[in-house]
Amino acid sequence: MNFGERLKQIRTGKGLTQPQFAELAGIEQSYLSKLENDKSVPSAEMFDTIVSALGMDAAAFLRELDREAIDTTLRHVPSVAQFKAQAVTEQVQHTKRWLFGSAAAWMLGFAMMLAANDGIFFPTKLYQYTSQGVIRPGEAENVFRDQRQILELRMQAKLITYEEMTKALADFYERRLQPLTVESPENRGTGYYEAVENGRRRFELADTTYVKAPGNRILQYLGAIVFACGFVGLFIEWRLRRLKTKLTK
Repeated sequence: MNFGERLKQIRTGKGLTQPQFAELAGIEQSYLSKLENDKSVPSAEMFDTIVSALGMDAAAFLRELDREAIDTTLRHVPSVAQFKAQAVTEQVQHTKRWLFGSAAAWMLGFAMMLAANDGIFFPTKLYQYTSQGVIRPGEAENVFRDQRQILELRMQAKLITYEEMTKALADFYERRLQPLTVESPENRGTGYYEAVENGRRRFELADTTYVKAPGNRILQYLGAIVFACGFVGLFIEWRLRRLKTKLTK
């Protein structure tokens, strides 16, 4: 849309005839007719007068004009230069917002995928601990592992017979051996103690397995989507900029 078309559009939109608007703006009707038919170019002062008579600012008037009209017909008008500078500033700010948004999406998406991979919020490892039985007060912590050796030493010292050793060992395993296995997502080291009735249990790390928690799967998928949104944001910004360029040509 060129200057004359824009002027006529606003005038008729306000329900004003050429004579009425010419009187309102303080110009000749013949001159107004030339302006609307693009047979004359307004001076900088006349441009401001017409815009003021229309009851609007220069930016609102220029926003619907073709870029060619702004860059050629009205290039001598100071208000046009200000409008163009403001448009550039707004475009830069608009592009920055999209770039910052895309960068934020990349960082957030990558952080979410990294958190899922490292098990920050949901465990990725399952620790299996085993205990042979209850260690009574005063007993050594390795009583279940060393009981046979202790009885064999007593037999070698001829404190007990082989039959007594065998019977004592069988009684010990029958009455005292109470294996217990627990699984935990928490790493409690190679071993830990837990107080129980009549003593305590020593749990030792037996196995570690890797698990894919549902929460980590969801977090990973969401992270990938958010990361991809960063590229989508750049594409949308590029398309909007191209579309705006076409519309203003």
